[in-house]
Amino acid sequence: MLSRRTLLAATATAAAAANLSVARASSDWPSRPVRVIVPYPPGGSTDILTRIIATNLQQYLPGSAFVIENRSGAGGNIGADVACKATPDGYTLLSATIGTYAINPFLYARLSYDAQKDLSQVALVYDMPNVAIVPASVPANTLTEFIDWAKKQPNGIVYGSPGVGTTPHLSGVLFMQRTGVNGTHLPFRGAAETIPAMMRGDVHFAIDNLSSYIGAIRGGQLKALATTTAERWPTLNTVPTMKEAGMDDFVITSWTNFAFPTGTPRPIVDKLAYALNELSKNPTHRQQMLDIGARVLSATPEETVTFSNRERTRWQDIVKASGARVE
Repeated sequence: MLSRRTLLAATATAAAAANLSVARASSDWPSRPVRVIVPYPPGGSTDILTRIIATNLQQYLPGSAFVIENRSGAGGNIGADVACKATPDGYTLLSATIGTYAINPFLYARLSYDAQKDLSQVALVYDMPNVAIVPASVPANTLTEFIDWAKKQPNGIVYGSPGVGTTPHLSGVLFMQRTGVNGTHLPFRGAAETIPAMMRGDVHFAIDNLSSYIGAIRGGQLKALATTTAERWPTLNTVPTMKEAGMDDFVITSWTNFAFPTGTPRPIVDKLAYALNELSKNPTHRQQMLDIGARVLSATPEETVTFSNRERTRWQDIVKASGARVE
């Protein structure tokens, strides 16, 4: 029979070996391509911005490759579920949005994952405003003019979004409630579908992510009436905020963080967090993201958890007020 001293020594040796193995794995990471799951379709804001980050991040992790995998559906829940259930070895990463973390838990009657328990958050990577937009054919150049026009439409108006429960959808619901406009929600799979519908005149209004619409706004096909930011957005400084346009208390920004499945070795989490922090300081990267409509963020894993949990509380109230529910 082994003595207690022998057992303790054996346990200590095993623990040291395990720690050494984790340390070696993190120092080598990534030694093969990292799958980055985007839980939305190609061409949308989350997809575009995640691809920029994945490309630029490689210079801070020499020899690395981050491969985007779009797993869209159910408001981001399909992709989030895939990431949460992946092997926690550092080779599956989720582009976790405000929807998958802070909104869907209160919108959907049932979820197959628990973001708080199943994800190990790494860092906030960006946020972006929503922008109130109308087709160029709508005879309104201000938010007030649009509200007046919309109330005169005998059958009301149609407003679009990239899906039920997204911040654009909930923003639209709140807008209709606050203004008394009769609006019918028409969900699409992403801005790549919404924008053509707006240009055809099938959709009259949207409060959607700026990065998805900036090209059409600059091209003159769509008109920006207001941004959902506290201050004017740098690349749209002629467009008023919602408050300036006459709507108080309408500050809504969408944000995204990177997250591993829970159980991913902490040294790997820290290594990626450090690389993302270094990337956030890169002026070329910051400008590239801003040109598309996003502001680069930086935060430690602990700060990211604190921020995300605070947002969950806020959006729980917004979802409840909207009355939206998905069975």
